[in-house]
Amino acid sequence: MKDFKALATERYSVRKFDTKPVEQEKVDIILETARLAPTAHNYQPQRLLVLNTADSLNKLKDCTNGHFNAPLAIIVCYDNTVSWKREYDDADMGVVDASIVGSHLMFTVADIGLGTTWIAHFDPAKVRDAYALPDHIIPVAIFPIGYPHPDCVPAPGHTKRFDVSDFTIYNSF
Repeated sequence: MKDFKALATERYSVRKFDTKPVEQEKVDIILETARLAPTAHNYQPQRLLVLNTADSLNKLKDCTNGHFNAPLAIIVCYDNTVSWKREYDDADMGVVDASIVGSHLMFTVADIGLGTTWIAHFDPAKVRDAYALPDHIIPVAIFPIGYPHPDCVPAPGHTKRFDVSDFTIYNSF
């Protein structure tokens, strides 16, 4: 297991996968880590759709071009009847909760020798229709998952990051 900074530094968006299937033991590790993610008021509104059959993965191709023919995909959603709403403005924290779960999932995938990328470019209505989701289940992100193809490399801009001083403001004014 890597330390977190090394994991965050080395992880990259995988957009080309080997055809080797992901073992159920690894899927279980990913799901357990997603279960452990913190959520607002611990309401745990996350709902994960695990796509691991040819039929379910084929349906994904109608929802996004970001499937990359991965042998597994997980769609992170939240239940807006369960998610905590901030009392001051009724802001729904479900998207935040689902994003935290997605981050846990993404780093776990990298830590166990698999690859993924965070896909936000998808048609939510098509996802809802393809997988018969009720209106209160809100899809947030799709994670195609698998073993990186041997010739898969990080995108050219992957290592380009702002300096910490470019995005940090100290309360010193």
